[in-house]
Amino acid sequence: MTVRALTLAASLLWVWAGVATAENEAFKLRDYCPPSFEESAAGTCELRTLYDFYDSVQGAGLGGTQTALPAHRDGFTPQQIDLGRYLFFDPVLSADGTVSCASCHNPDQGFSDSLPRSRGIGGQEVARAAPTLWNTAFLNKFFWDAHATTLEEQMVGPLFAPDEMGNSPEALLATLNNIPAYQALFQQAFPQRQGERIQLDEVYLSLAAFQTSLISLNSRYDRYAHGYHAALSEPEVEGLNIFRSFVARCAECHTPPLFTNQQVAVIGAPEPEGRPVDVGAQLTYDAPELKAGFKVPTLRNIAQTAPYMHSGRFANLHEVAEFYNGGRGHAVPKGLDLQLHWHISSPNLTDYELDRLVDFLGTLTDESLKPEVPKQLPSGLAPIDGEPQAGIVTTQKTSGDAS
Repeated sequence: MTVRALTLAASLLWVWAGVATAENEAFKLRDYCPPSFEESAAGTCELRTLYDFYDSVQGAGLGGTQTALPAHRDGFTPQQIDLGRYLFFDPVLSADGTVSCASCHNPDQGFSDSLPRSRGIGGQEVARAAPTLWNTAFLNKFFWDAHATTLEEQMVGPLFAPDEMGNSPEALLATLNNIPAYQALFQQAFPQRQGERIQLDEVYLSLAAFQTSLISLNSRYDRYAHGYHAALSEPEVEGLNIFRSFVARCAECHTPPLFTNQQVAVIGAPEPEGRPVDVGAQLTYDAPELKAGFKVPTLRNIAQTAPYMHSGRFANLHEVAEFYNGGRGHAVPKGLDLQLHWHISSPNLTDYELDRLVDFLGTLTDESLKPEVPKQLPSGLAPIDGEPQAGIVTTQKTSGDAS
């Protein structure tokens, strides 16, 4: 175990000493599925949406309103989902007890963090912005550069990156296994487990279970798509029509109903002043043609997740719309050779049309199934659902130490 982990463990023992056994025993995982999920005969939660009634394939044409969703991941128990909820908001998962998953994925900020680039332990700025976690159950690629293909593979990054949560697998397990309340909760979530010690795969599965329960498919756009046309105003319908048009071509990459085609695209978005070009997916696929290519993000709840692009380059949606309207490659620095996606064009939309696009994007907001933030955590620490806070421990910073 590292010196940092030992220091954190010692501090937590002080915290746990003040928590009565009765309070530890009061933690009981929910035995019912989250909204939009139905419990199966096997006791697992299965997603149910109105999009289940459609059988057309996402990606065909320019995004019809009544289009089926892509394959998704579900089948977790209610207890596994609820355990993941506790873990998600608990800063005990970080090396110094200052950062939770929700620090960068705040439910009140569209499961993002309102920063151009997120901050980890010690306030360190990471390379890219935090993407939303809404509807991750449908995704088959994770991170801006698409270098992970499962949620479990994805979460290894932030948990153990020195500039994010800064932990190690050994220290994380040592910490969790020394918390009686977590030991009891893991037993509830995994009653058939072998042995009493918490395992990494149980941590990963629980976090994945919670994240796949974050479903946002009941926006005003969705009500319009399902036939209630009064859900959108006339200017918003104009924006939808522009969004789906052969001129703007937004829907070719941001395909309804998920509003992403899950592909990597090179669009030529500029970096913030003074920052070098981020090569993105070129490294993931060892493909020069994907230099500065990034995964097409979902537009669900996009009005809640400013600033925009992988580096937070644009402050608002109107700036984003102006970038796409500026002409093919207009923001690419001189001397930089990029193979721009063939959908990137020069639509020459009017200011009025840009305004209508932004109006339409606002109709994709739906936070009706936002999960409840735990009032108390099994670790005894305070839930963190915002920027990193002052640590409960003070550690000596050494060379290579991310704290």
